[in-house]
Amino acid sequence: MPKRVRAYIGIGANVGDAEGNLRHALGALSALPGAKLRAASSLYRTRPVGVTDQPDFLNAVAALDVPAGPDPETGALALLAALKQLESAIGRQQRERWGPREIDLDLLVFGRHRISVARPDGRWLEVPHPQMRERLFVLAPLADIAPGLRPPGWRESIDQAAARRRTVEDEGAIRRLGTL
Repeated sequence: MPKRVRAYIGIGANVGDAEGNLRHALGALSALPGAKLRAASSLYRTRPVGVTDQPDFLNAVAALDVPAGPDPETGALALLAALKQLESAIGRQQRERWGPREIDLDLLVFGRHRISVARPDGRWLEVPHPQMRERLFVLAPLADIAPGLRPPGWRESIDQAAARRRTVEDEGAIRRLGTL
């Protein structure tokens, strides 16, 4: 049996049928070859970050067991390629960075690996996701399904990081809506 790792995927959308697109993405993730969906967080409504003049986002996180690949970099790049294909299939349009999205799938954590590798498009893949430590819209749903997780290189758990971010962001920054 091929080696597998637990990957955590951030899912977000704020235009079109955002909730429908999140549900579609969750189903598509569970159908990836060799993948097994292990958990899905609650659904959250969150304020946009970066470009703030846009609709609120719906966010969630999924835990998947996926093929590890021959090495962590190759496995993570293969998963990232599958995520980008799913985004396209669900209808993501290319827009400004941090702008509105029909769907956004981010590779947050890939097993116990720290990865920094060039992608085929020339950009870099960094795992754990370099900005998730400061994003409550990632930390809160991730804490639903993996509160004790300490991503590689972190000195705090996801639950601790989420609690820290809640002291920085105001009460209206994020709201749990229920199950996805």
